[in-house]
Amino acid sequence: MLKKIAVTAVIAAVANLSGFAPVSAQIRVEISGVGSNQIPIAIAGFTDEALTPQQVTSIIKDDLNRSGYFKIIDANTVLNENAVVNFGDWKSKGADALVVGSVQSLVDGRFDVRYKLFDTVKSNALSGFSVTAPPNNIRLTAHRIADDIYEKLTGVRGIFSTRIAYVTKAGSEYRLEVADADGDGTKIALRSSEPIISPAWSPDGTKVAYVSFEKRKPVILVQNLITGERTEVANFKGNNSAPAWSHDGSKLAVALSRDGQTQIFTVNANGGNLQKLTSSSSIDTEPQFSADGQSIYFLSDRSGGPQIYKMSASGGDPKRVTFTGSYNITPRISPDGKTLAYISRRDGKFQLYALDLASGQELRLSDTTKDESPSFSPNGRYIMYATESGRRGALAVVSIDGKVKQKLTVQAGDIREPTWGPFMK
Repeated sequence: MLKKIAVTAVIAAVANLSGFAPVSAQIRVEISGVGSNQIPIAIAGFTDEALTPQQVTSIIKDDLNRSGYFKIIDANTVLNENAVVNFGDWKSKGADALVVGSVQSLVDGRFDVRYKLFDTVKSNALSGFSVTAPPNNIRLTAHRIADDIYEKLTGVRGIFSTRIAYVTKAGSEYRLEVADADGDGTKIALRSSEPIISPAWSPDGTKVAYVSFEKRKPVILVQNLITGERTEVANFKGNNSAPAWSHDGSKLAVALSRDGQTQIFTVNANGGNLQKLTSSSSIDTEPQFSADGQSIYFLSDRSGGPQIYKMSASGGDPKRVTFTGSYNITPRISPDGKTLAYISRRDGKFQLYALDLASGQELRLSDTTKDESPSFSPNGRYIMYATESGRRGALAVVSIDGKVKQKLTVQAGDIREPTWGPFMK
């Protein structure tokens, strides 16, 4: 019996971004490297999937291949979820897992997509469900199937149905764009003739905070991605920058220079209840809440050069976290709180590093030289960051062990300031 899963209203609304313009130029993804212990998996063609606007199995294959943790075995056949599976045949082809399914067109224009996952080694079914989806949610449905496969076979939640946001610049126009994690389904949330920087997703995935220069100075705004409504959160004297959400989405940690030197504050998501957390003679900026919400990581030059510190979420004496290298900026903490990612300048190169907070072991994850703006995937297995490709801004994704790498580029213009959205409930 297959489980029946509905595509929730919030997921569908954010995925569609009603009222926002689609983008014709999609992101190009290049993959290099593979993860350790790749899982060989065969994905049979879904029966009648030609009825859908996008081929479901093609999207699933691309997702799993892009992850670096699967080896796709050529199935060369079509099988639905009710087919009798000869497990011996699939094991002889080298497949440890098999995906089958079907698509049915409904009278109201929607599609019933059914899927089942088999373990060919143990000769049993591992998972399966059906989703009823409109034509414009077929891609999301395929991503959710890939998520389920990834989780059942690796034990880690999949991130294929999550979203990313980033800023592109083409000519004199800046755009805040939102796309699927694979760079497809791009839509424009905001256009501006002035720079847009530091976008950050809300924990529920319905809003993005960012810094806009529309008023000829940096101002922090929160934009509802479903309605398009914008709320001005911080427009104080001086610079208003570096917004980061608390875990319950009720407030933001921000960096303000309203009193002279840039310091760390918190402010409610609606712009009220401003509270100052640091009062130093140094520059304190780029705050990030810890995984448990009890602490804030931030950047400060109080030691003579830019380093990363940690303090209580209510303020107090900070403790230095980074000690290797003289220039470490842009702290980002993994969802499990175990790994700190940041950009370090060494030998004139700005590169992405990850620090195991328990052992103190550091790992360089990038081989480019102008990296910035790291952002963890919600399952903590990947980091997206901005870099350069052919003198243009590009995005890159790397697994936390450094073995799987992707590069995302657009045909024209720069792409910068990535932020990876949360899991959608």
